[in-house]
Amino acid sequence: MSGTQDLPAILIHRLPAFNLLFKSKLHNHFTLLYLPLDSPDSTHSFLSRHAASVRALVAVGPTPVNSQILDLLPALEIVVCSSAGIDHVDLSECRQRGLLVTSAGNAFSEDVADYSVALLIDVLRRVSAGNRFVRAGLWPQHGSYPLGSKLGGKRVGIVGLGSIGSEVAKRLVAFGCSIAYTSRKKKLAVSYPFFENVHDLAADCNVLIVCCALTDQTRHMINKDVMMALGKEGVIVNVGRGALIDENELVQSLLRGDIGGTGLDVYENEPHVPEELFKLDNVVLSRHVAVLTPESFEALQDVIIGNLLAFFSNKPLLSPIQLD
Repeated sequence: MSGTQDLPAILIHRLPAFNLLFKSKLHNHFTLLYLPLDSPDSTHSFLSRHAASVRALVAVGPTPVNSQILDLLPALEIVVCSSAGIDHVDLSECRQRGLLVTSAGNAFSEDVADYSVALLIDVLRRVSAGNRFVRAGLWPQHGSYPLGSKLGGKRVGIVGLGSIGSEVAKRLVAFGCSIAYTSRKKKLAVSYPFFENVHDLAADCNVLIVCCALTDQTRHMINKDVMMALGKEGVIVNVGRGALIDENELVQSLLRGDIGGTGLDVYENEPHVPEELFKLDNVVLSRHVAVLTPESFEALQDVIIGNLLAFFSNKPLLSPIQLD
């Protein structure tokens, strides 16, 4: 190609707080157009000049892709997402318009799985709480600190045995845990016990690790009944989306002692976290960073560029979302 004017145009769609870290690599293959962030008027003016040439949109992070945006892009054929979760994309609208949609695929799976296990170990063994105890100078005064619980031998229920859930299971089997799961469908290729619903899974387990997609059907699926089924020694780890758990009920269950603890990387109203959780030593809090490592960004770059190159070359996509 003789210059950037010959490169396919892609639209970068992002919220102000989110940026695409590997723009230089994209520049090697595509002409990048950036949707103005300052006002609706500038957005419409921009799209009136460029919309006819935009066949591909890259949605950065949780930036919404809804009918209002899609209406402005009549030539659009594919939405390429930089996240594993795609609850910010109106999939029904994309299906009606015949659009292709891709996700981050497996780019984050191993790192999120590592982080899930780290949160679980932290809650069980009281690592962060013990760290605060030592830093506060309480060891010389009080001596002993409450013991934590062993990970090996725990019955762990995985809510969503997709690419992340499968990696979590692999790691926990190595620790000597027994694994069961619930998912949209039973996975014929795995031998872990399958439960039709999360309540029955919780009743059979000591731990729930939540890593499924957020949909209308899964919103608040971890509710009071599920927490009561899990029991007073039970631990919940959430690395999926905050709204998978009824957060208000989780707070109350922890305050009442109805469950044993929780490790959270995601919340219903990010970046706001219920203040009641701050004072609880059986709670480990993280700021939605389970996916974030230099290695995962490298893998994400490969997936996004690979999907775009495949699309413009009429080749199979690397991480397509089934919209049926």
